[in-house]
Amino acid sequence: MSHSPHERIADLLPALKADLARLVAIPSVSAPGFPEETRADLNRCFDALLPLLRDAGVQKLGSLELPGTAPVLTGEIPAPAGAPTVLLYGHYDVVPAGDESKWDTPPFEAVERDGAIYGRGAADSKSNILVHVGALRAWDGRPPVGIKILIEGQEEVGSPLEDPAALIPFVADAMLVADGGNIRPGVPSLTVGLRGDAVVTVETRTLASAKHSGQFGGAAPDALIALLHGLASLHDEQGDVAVAGLRRDAWTGASWTDDEFRQLAEIEDALPFLGSGPLADRVWSGAAITVTGIDVADVDDAMNAVSPYARARLNVRVHPEQEAAQAQAAVIRHLEELRPFGIPLRATAGATGDGFAASTSGPAYEAAFAAFGRAWGSEPQLIATGGSIPLVKALSEAAPEAEILLYGTTDGFANIHGPNERVLVDELERAVLAETVFFQEYADRAKGRR
Repeated sequence: MSHSPHERIADLLPALKADLARLVAIPSVSAPGFPEETRADLNRCFDALLPLLRDAGVQKLGSLELPGTAPVLTGEIPAPAGAPTVLLYGHYDVVPAGDESKWDTPPFEAVERDGAIYGRGAADSKSNILVHVGALRAWDGRPPVGIKILIEGQEEVGSPLEDPAALIPFVADAMLVADGGNIRPGVPSLTVGLRGDAVVTVETRTLASAKHSGQFGGAAPDALIALLHGLASLHDEQGDVAVAGLRRDAWTGASWTDDEFRQLAEIEDALPFLGSGPLADRVWSGAAITVTGIDVADVDDAMNAVSPYARARLNVRVHPEQEAAQAQAAVIRHLEELRPFGIPLRATAGATGDGFAASTSGPAYEAAFAAFGRAWGSEPQLIATGGSIPLVKALSEAAPEAEILLYGTTDGFANIHGPNERVLVDELERAVLAETVFFQEYADRAKGRR
């Protein structure tokens, strides 16, 4: 590298911003099953990435074709003798723009304003792909580590890369998942915990059919009232989850402030938060149970009748280190043991996805702490997220000894999946710098341990 990393990235930034504008202009919206109407734009985005990576030095560029999914872009740069190999992951698909009237500018037109670039996919996650491109450009395509590339186009609707066996060819010493970001602008952050999740459906039938509430109400068992009592039992009077067997630990890393959380969740000023204890314990290292759907009569068309049947769907968020199936079983057991008013509830298991907890004591994390600290000028913080990324769990199963690092260009206020999604130009520049420096820091530390 002929210049210092800082100078080199500053020189590269205008081209990276132009590349981002071209990628944002492609409405690469994914949908389950890779339907015909999504293929043109997803394929166009895939094709737009090929020259960016080729010109950055990536060799053996190819496509992993899997049934019912957009093409997965692959490639590699051989490792120098004795150097470790690093996997670079990203995704090029985006979610729909939604109600475009809520956007200040066209969603698929990159607009730079007040130090930020606005547009669907600007933060999630096309700028993160360009972090990889920029870091490889900074090394003129000859980084001091080996590189493997894995960039998919179906992440937003259920990644096809959830089978550990399918990921064996992409196993590396360190795996960089650029699909996240900092807890707040200017604070370098590494995501080391992801909650798992599980689906539970609970239902009850009490009558053969609806009965007139004037004739039968007061004695005939109302299925909806029984179900509501069951749902209410899932939390105590403070709003904490009240199901035995769900794990919750103290979070020791960084966290949002209460004011930040209220702003991000758009909670009315007069309303309290649910639960007790530190905020991060509730949303990152503890369980949460949300009623995501319930079958009820429409209010406008409601009849005066006792409900014969009621059903609800629950989403259970699970401690990063607890098996999702174990937590799911605990919720099912809780509901079926209740019998509100003596009425049995029937709970059934749906899909599950385990969480992830990173080990942060290896050379890749040592290198990341040094690189991110240098890029942002402050000590990196360890954070978590309440959402799940099934790919990460699959990678950890495919390569248990590998170090997995989650980071990226976004921040808690980037409004991903919402209107006016944006990436801060300064965060993009610093993320590219961090990955550029990481390659050398990791090569040096790995060499010292061999």
